[in-house]
Amino acid sequence: MKSRRQEKILEIIKEQDVETQEELTRLLARAGFSSTQGTVSRDIRELKLTKVTGENGRQKYMERKVEDIHVSSKYRRVLSEGILGMESAENILVIKTVPGMAMACGAAIDSISLRYVAGCIAGDDTIFCAVKQTAYVSLVMDELNTIILGK
Repeated sequence: MKSRRQEKILEIIKEQDVETQEELTRLLARAGFSSTQGTVSRDIRELKLTKVTGENGRQKYMERKVEDIHVSSKYRRVLSEGILGMESAENILVIKTVPGMAMACGAAIDSISLRYVAGCIAGDDTIFCAVKQTAYVSLVMDELNTIILGK
């Protein structure tokens, strides 16, 4: 029952923007899965769902698959030693690096093929990372932070 419910949760959040656990609990009930908000909360944690800002400015749940990213130790080292900070500007992730490291970090980001990254343009100490949609910028930042921290 749990696996079917969790599959249904993933299906629901792919098909529509779900902002709260209560809303998700109601949508599950409509689909024939009676559960409590506490159960849904545990499911969200186990599925490693995250909240992102949708195009309409509202928060929504989204699946996060950071564990699926295969990153060689070389790319991890380049990113962890080169990146100083990140800031979003709509669907562009502006990444500040140690002077002279932007091209290496941009190439590493392109090489690891993050799901929502269209590509990078690098200068000396700044990378413009084009994210496919504004809603995915925080996910990309989380994925990069996870890679950098080696978790």
